[in-house]
Amino acid sequence: MVRPRPTGADPRRSLLVGGMIGVAVMAAVDEIVFHQILAWHHFYDRSTTRVGLLSDGLLHAVELLLLVAGFFLLAALRRRAALHTRRAWAGFLLGAGGFQLFDGVVNHKVFRLHQIRYDVVDLVVYDAVWIGAAVLLLAAGAAVALTGRGPRTPATASS
Repeated sequence: MVRPRPTGADPRRSLLVGGMIGVAVMAAVDEIVFHQILAWHHFYDRSTTRVGLLSDGLLHAVELLLLVAGFFLLAALRRRAALHTRRAWAGFLLGAGGFQLFDGVVNHKVFRLHQIRYDVVDLVVYDAVWIGAAVLLLAAGAAVALTGRGPRTPATASS
């Protein structure tokens, strides 16, 4: 088997692949914790429960496809010794925060596909925590992206 020649770090692609995985992981956390375990809402709550469950299944399928594709792309970067670890982590945090912010603002408030909860609760508190968590993830991702270059991967840092 012929191994590909190392091409050097690819910070941009590492950031994008990390972002793809971050979106997928946050979608999985949302779908598993809030849709299934807590049963607070479905992805689409403006119809019957059956349609809500179907929408959750479709969200889960898309999230799994993104996750698998992201890990294949991550493995390809590592195989080519092109993975920039710090940028991949930055992308992960930015992707997770971006999904959380999009879900909290666009899905919850603009399109009103669902709310966080439907019980008699003050949604302002839930929205503030939801969007606040998104902002913290985005800030952490930006901080990781903007600080130091760091090693590409532990295996290639010394080579």
